[in-house]
Amino acid sequence: MIVLEGVGKTYQTRAGSVAAVGDVSLAIAEGEFVSIVGPSGCGKSTLLNMIAGFLPPSTGRIEVAGQAVVGKVPPHLGYIFQRDTLLPWYKVRRNIALGLRFRGWSEAQTRERVDALLELGHLSGFGDAYPHQLSGGMRRRVALLMSLAVEPRILLLDEPFGALDTHTKTHLHRELMEIWRKLRQTVVMVTHDLDEAITLSDRVVVLSLPPSRVLLDERIDIEHPRDVFTLRESDRFLAHFQRIWSVLGEQFRAGAS
Repeated sequence: MIVLEGVGKTYQTRAGSVAAVGDVSLAIAEGEFVSIVGPSGCGKSTLLNMIAGFLPPSTGRIEVAGQAVVGKVPPHLGYIFQRDTLLPWYKVRRNIALGLRFRGWSEAQTRERVDALLELGHLSGFGDAYPHQLSGGMRRRVALLMSLAVEPRILLLDEPFGALDTHTKTHLHRELMEIWRKLRQTVVMVTHDLDEAITLSDRVVVLSLPPSRVLLDERIDIEHPRDVFTLRESDRFLAHFQRIWSVLGEQFRAGAS
């Protein structure tokens, strides 16, 4: 579903060229959940933005659903940013319906689709609430439902739960996994949280310090469904954590020296 071949990104600054992404090659199959981790500044979000077509790569090529990504956002793609993009003057129901209105759906079709999404996100009683009346976790769920409304085949997540407390984050992990298991989108998530990456993903990809490259592509051999509340206590979780941390921690140490 997503193929990156020798992808790099260089920025021009007053001090000269800065290579954010060096040479990244990666293939992600349809329906996979892949997380990208790495030290700060290694180009994780830049990589996500290049997959989305927001930024052009300086080198290499990116292909999404069999089509080269060149100067445009690929079709059937949803993107959840680090901060939610809810419109504060719209109620939850209308926020979720935004993409459907742009696609010309009828009122009846939109109402039916939004009702189904509110139920999927366990928000059926909050359709007429404004964003400021919701908790942080509920706002993140609404942001997810906004993306799911247009039925994307690919979902890109940029630190979707980074600002939330551990309790809220864990509950959202459970709900995201439930939604993913039902809809089976291809998901690429950028995160700083290694526990989160292992809990949710089929694979965890570790990037190096810039100019970044892939240091490790770890397949998480823990079957679904996963219990997010007990998973971290399992031997397999701990084994994955140790293998990934041995590579990731070395990058953190190198960046601090």
